[in-house]
Amino acid sequence: MFLPPVFRLDAPEAIAELIAAHSFALLVTAGPEGPEASHLPLLHRPDEGRLLGHLAAANPQSASLRRLAGSGGRALVVFSGPHAYVSPSLYRPGPAVPTWNYLSVQVSGPVALLGDAETAGLLDALTATYEAGRAEPWSTAGQDPAFLAKMRGNVLGFAIATERVEAKAKLSQNRAAADRAGVAAGLAAEPDPAARATADWMTRLGIA
Repeated sequence: MFLPPVFRLDAPEAIAELIAAHSFALLVTAGPEGPEASHLPLLHRPDEGRLLGHLAAANPQSASLRRLAGSGGRALVVFSGPHAYVSPSLYRPGPAVPTWNYLSVQVSGPVALLGDAETAGLLDALTATYEAGRAEPWSTAGQDPAFLAKMRGNVLGFAIATERVEAKAKLSQNRAAADRAGVAAGLAAEPDPAARATADWMTRLGIA
């Protein structure tokens, strides 16, 4: 990731929050015919230094994960946080061009495969995470064990060690204070929830 120091986000708590809030990530690996990418939900385990996920066994990228796990190879994961177009009209009068404000986290590290028991636990944990807050959360409890076993047999569970974590918060830090305030106020007034979330991060990080 191109990461000028002014845009670097180092706070572990903020990084973990971004990953949790935007956990539908992009997994990137090098395959035999070129780059491979899959969109998928991941669980972050900061205390273990791992990201956990699963792919359909039929996905060609699963073969790449098996190969990487056997050779000590690495994978890249991209978490895309809130982002918004920034119009020059939000700045003080003067020369300017449009830009884009955004938050993103990239994680890379060695790949490991999960055993059957850990994969089953991962799937239950993913379900519990995304069912949380529902009036009647669904769970695997009471489901047909044979059916669940068949479904679990169709996926490949994996872990990626979080050896390298790069977090970027490009939020107008390179602009004057008055411009940053104008951007935050302008984005906060936008109908787009992503723009408002971007403005909120500008405020939370003390940028505006």
